[in-house]
Amino acid sequence: MQRFYYSESIHHFLSQDVENILGSMSAINEFDLTLEQRGAWLDEITILKETLSRLGKGGQIIFEYTIPRLGKRVDVVLLLEGIIFTLEFKAGANEFLVNDKEQVWDYALDLKNFHEESRDRVIVPILVATEAPDKICSSGTGRFSFYNDRVYEPIFSNATTLLPLLNNILEKEAIQPPLDAHEWAVSRYSPTPTIIQAASALYMNHSVEDITKHEADKAGIDSCTSLILDIIRESKEKHQKSICFVTGVPGAGKTLVGLNVAIQQEQGDLAVYLSGNGPLVKVLTEALARDKVKKEKSAGRKCTKTEAERQVSRFIQIIHRYRDNMLAKLKVPIRGGSLEIDPAKISKNALSNAAEVENVAIFDEAQRMWDMRHLSGWLARKKGLADFPMSEGEFLIWSLDQHKDWATIVCLVGGGQEINSGEGGIGLWIEALNETFPDWQVYISDRLTDKEYAEGNVSSLLAGNPHVHMESNLHLAVSQRSYRAETLSLFVHQLLDLDVSAARKTYDEIRERYPIVLTRNLDKAKDWLRAHARGSERYGMLVSSKAFRLKPLAIDIRTQADIVPWFLNPITDIRSSLFLEDVATEFDIQGLELDWTCLVWDGDFRYDSARHGWQHSYFRSDRWQNINMAEGRAYQLNAYRVLLTRARQGMVICIPEGNPSDVTRLPEFYDPTYDYFKGLGLDLI
Repeated sequence: MQRFYYSESIHHFLSQDVENILGSMSAINEFDLTLEQRGAWLDEITILKETLSRLGKGGQIIFEYTIPRLGKRVDVVLLLEGIIFTLEFKAGANEFLVNDKEQVWDYALDLKNFHEESRDRVIVPILVATEAPDKICSSGTGRFSFYNDRVYEPIFSNATTLLPLLNNILEKEAIQPPLDAHEWAVSRYSPTPTIIQAASALYMNHSVEDITKHEADKAGIDSCTSLILDIIRESKEKHQKSICFVTGVPGAGKTLVGLNVAIQQEQGDLAVYLSGNGPLVKVLTEALARDKVKKEKSAGRKCTKTEAERQVSRFIQIIHRYRDNMLAKLKVPIRGGSLEIDPAKISKNALSNAAEVENVAIFDEAQRMWDMRHLSGWLARKKGLADFPMSEGEFLIWSLDQHKDWATIVCLVGGGQEINSGEGGIGLWIEALNETFPDWQVYISDRLTDKEYAEGNVSSLLAGNPHVHMESNLHLAVSQRSYRAETLSLFVHQLLDLDVSAARKTYDEIRERYPIVLTRNLDKAKDWLRAHARGSERYGMLVSSKAFRLKPLAIDIRTQADIVPWFLNPITDIRSSLFLEDVATEFDIQGLELDWTCLVWDGDFRYDSARHGWQHSYFRSDRWQNINMAEGRAYQLNAYRVLLTRARQGMVICIPEGNPSDVTRLPEFYDPTYDYFKGLGLDLI
């Protein structure tokens, strides 16, 4: 994709004929030039020639500059006296719309956060509604936005007020070090998109290099993806079965790796991305389907939402559908503790290869697979299928093993993120490989031996397996989610481990880039979110699924959020996260993220100052009761690990004050936790 359509010095731009400028832009334009687009460019060129000739400043002008992550172009960029002006024109418009303001702000923030030559520069976003009355335009003095990162809040202009606006900014700001126009135009762009944005970009045929942040080490997303694709090719060429375990810190991009592999493989051998995370699949499917409809419409082609969803579901599916398709092929009743394909349930042509059509299956959050006891019990109760002899992981390997030629499984593994009863972790996969599928090639990261995975027993579990390959590139070490604080996951790990001195030191290192604030007032927390979000950045409230005593704060976890509009819809929809009424739990948010979060902390997981430990509780009828089972405590700890790592840019933690007259919400249920966080050095609001 061409980075811009036109780039010249302002002096050359002013001396050039309008038709020549239009011709240069039209020659690079990848779409058919409509009369509407030609007219808009003509208006922009005419206005800017008049404005810049009277401004009398040197610099550079760039038309249609690409913002890669957003897949959009800035109408005009002006590089004047070391300052970057981003201009979005609305030809013929007489008002300033909220969506247009978000658009121009998003452009400025993307340049500030991800465009190397813009990071240390003043950036001024300007929305130009050419026919707007002077009275609703900005004065031009402007002010920096809340973060004080040298990005102005969007300024409103019309065709005639643009000149005084530019003059006012240039007079207000000291002349900055000069910008090299060429270096700026071709600057390295290192974005960290949300998983929704990344999936959309990949689906629209962008490469993973276009949309991810590259690190110097070999643990990056591109290196991991390339390694997996090489393993898939080798498996096909050698007619063998292989399984890869990809590990990574929260937000490092494991899901992105899986989606990238699935989409790339769709061009040749079929692959399917499978997740047991229902909210993630729903949100991604809806987002991709919306993008598909929008893209087809812009190209003049008709595509219904149903058709778009059908196309998306070819490569991204809920894992239960895949599992149930294989279950439907089994011979029942199950006898002798072994599974068999029933020839009567599949076509004669498929008898020699009873697997699903995909040779490659990517299982997201593979640590959350059920153990045999839970899966067998559920199948007996819900499906009438008795005596099922396998764990969920073992059955999925068995399903791919039905391919007679080759198969590859990619397991995306989050450490310490099992949050449901019966989730056996990665150990179940390894036990199945050792006992039932000893010929499969096993590729693991050297970090799979850490204590978060199978309680540190992976090395011993694989000790006797001759087909194990250790690959460091299968671990993603750097968080892509919290681009303002790549060590956020370390801070959360130390916080939950109650390592106070280490957590305080780590937070001191990230606090300037990644604010975490503490409050006891939910209204203040909501105001903080609204104040910090800019452009189309999303925010929302999170709670634990065991937070039953937040009802006095109008938070009832028994009322489930409609997760698709919660993540995707605008602030005008009361179901949207931005409306700050509905909350998401760890089950809704795992695998997804917001820019800013408010975590409302209840008495289910509280700090016990007397023994310097966590007290695990659940609410039953009229009182809190202790969680005594180690497994249940681990799930609750992991739930809070998930909740604390969902924000990309910062979070507010709200710990209520409690009520001395309510025995279910006594202050002593909340005060020690508040004091613990306060002791870590979090700022108070």
